Amino acid sequence: MKIYVVGGAVRDRLLGLTPGDRDYVVVGGSPDEMIAAGYQPVGKDFPVFLHPQTHEEYALARTERKTGQGYHGFSCYAAPDVTLEEDLARRDLTINAMAEDATGAVIDPYGGQQDLQAQVFRHVSEAFAEDPVRILRVARFAARFPQFTVAPETQSLMCSMVRSGETKHLVAERVWQELSRGLMADQPERMFMVLANCGAAPDLFAGVLPPAGVLACAVQKHLSLPVRVALWLSACADQQVSALAKDLRLPTDCKDMALLLVRYQKALLTLDELSAEDQLNTLERCDALRRTDRFKELLSALSCLGADALLAERWLKTLAAAAGVDAGAIALAVRTQEHIATRIRDARIEAIQNIA
Repeated sequence: MKIYVVGGAVRDRLLGLTPGDRDYVVVGGSPDEMIAAGYQPVGKDFPVFLHPQTHEEYALARTERKTGQGYHGFSCYAAPDVTLEEDLARRDLTINAMAEDATGAVIDPYGGQQDLQAQVFRHVSEAFAEDPVRILRVARFAARFPQFTVAPETQSLMCSMVRSGETKHLVAERVWQELSRGLMADQPERMFMVLANCGAAPDLFAGVLPPAGVLACAVQKHLSLPVRVALWLSACADQQVSALAKDLRLPTDCKDMALLLVRYQKALLTLDELSAEDQLNTLERCDALRRTDRFKELLSALSCLGADALLAERWLKTLAAAAGVDAGAIALAVRTQEHIATRIRDARIEAIQNIA
């Protein structure tokens, strides 16, 4: 058996970046040999094993054959006679189709190093067209490596895949996995640009593109993923956000943040025009008195929508004034139960009015 580091770890090292998780390919091995060496099998679709000490993943070299549409439409062949070059040939981009042996030597049968130098995303083979997730991966890499461009032949192939309907068969979990990673990259707008340019955006997220500049602002301010999702969808209607959240199976925190922003951004952006009662109404509708940390996250989006830098601080003063009312003391002082809520609201409105 021979073991190689493959994929992103090799690419990142050659780019001078700190590699993340390392992927390994085992050439000339069998499942029985791996188990005998102490590796634990975990793969379902193809043989993957965990190292007995490091718990890193080691996959047997394999080839794949297209059997149906979408991400799951493949059959896998993993056996000792599969070569390293055959395994690398099934990968998406040349820059991800390199390997490194135990001595540190790079095995690069498809020109990945040349494309790294040229800063080009180029598919390894026509097999790229068999997996629509690869369109999303190219888009996500474009957000992570904004200096790279998509090779014309790869762009053409991606457009052809969209026209053939491949992107209609992607499962929501895989779409969201790639989108979420791209949203947290250096230039998320490039991900949406690549997906729009190849025609995939309507199939993947109803063609909803972020307003110009909002995600660049989010990156600059190191905003959280839920806030970035909210900014992406900030020009949508309430029903659009709900529909997209359902289609993409967005995490609850991302869905809730997006809905809060589209519903209440007008009020949040016009604090000076609101009466004290309307300010309290906005706080209550955002559940700010109970979920203060989430409200603070929501406020962090406002400056990316053109708000004054001090607006968030003023909303926090408003929240502090309302929260500072001693509701317990009011409840004890009021004899009639049905009047308690009214008295507390009145006290909060008065406290907001009295903000210096």
